[in-house]
Amino acid sequence: MTASHARKPPRVGDSPAVRRTLIASVLVVGTLLIFAPLAVILVQAFSRGVEVFAATIALPDTRHAIWLTVATALIAVPINTAFGLAAAWAITKFDFRGKRLLLVAIEIPFSISPIVAGVAYLFVYGLQGLFGPALDAAGVKVLFALPGIVLASMFVTAPFVARELIPLMQAQGRDLEEAATSLGASGWRTFFSVTLPNIRWALLYGVVLCNARVMGEFGAVSVVSGNIRGQTNTLPLHVELLYHDYNTVGAFAAASILTVLAIVTIVAKLLLERRGAGRGGRPSLAAPSPAKPEPARVATP
Repeated sequence: MTASHARKPPRVGDSPAVRRTLIASVLVVGTLLIFAPLAVILVQAFSRGVEVFAATIALPDTRHAIWLTVATALIAVPINTAFGLAAAWAITKFDFRGKRLLLVAIEIPFSISPIVAGVAYLFVYGLQGLFGPALDAAGVKVLFALPGIVLASMFVTAPFVARELIPLMQAQGRDLEEAATSLGASGWRTFFSVTLPNIRWALLYGVVLCNARVMGEFGAVSVVSGNIRGQTNTLPLHVELLYHDYNTVGAFAAASILTVLAIVTIVAKLLLERRGAGRGGRPSLAAPSPAKPEPARVATP
């Protein structure tokens, strides 16, 4: 082997100076943009002591904002999970006309501003919207109430579960489901015994991301909720309201709850990635090991 073949071409970052500079730059930017704001939130939330923090969280408006945020997540996340499962199952296990259109429809919430989505809901369910007069005549209140908040949250988080499941289920193929069906298993038995065990970590990964986005959604919810103090303010909207009231400690105390939620989400995300979920480590079905070639036989005369 010649020296030209033995020596590998240099890569970007092979130099110790370049590598250290890149790492230091990432650490500085990450500290300034991520860790410093999180630290400021926690420090300011407890700047007047634990008693003031607890009293601020115990205020009726803050408790209602927390309750409304949790209630929205408890409704929106299961529905989006069922939608993501159904969409991923339909796209990856069946061939039908309009499959590409369904994929595009799933991606729409990622390409539309949440505020635009909220305004669209106003034109659909508002008093001067498409269904507003009929809903008002029936005594059904959608906007400026819990149903409108749930609908807006469902819209912006609809793709999360489906986007995590579709690539994985496409990679797994249909062989196991077809084998189970040929052995007489029903559709539900095939789903719970074959499909679900192979996608459970990716499913939980999508649910965690969906839940975090629902609890932290601001744009679409701010349009459809009306920002009514103590009635339709979720936790992110309540943080803004407290800040505009110059209640800095209260705003940081409420924001600290969302900060803790973000940290818990990151930890859950990392744990699920270690189990093979997420885009970084898709779990795959064990491929059959290739058969070993038989030794050649020499024909004897």
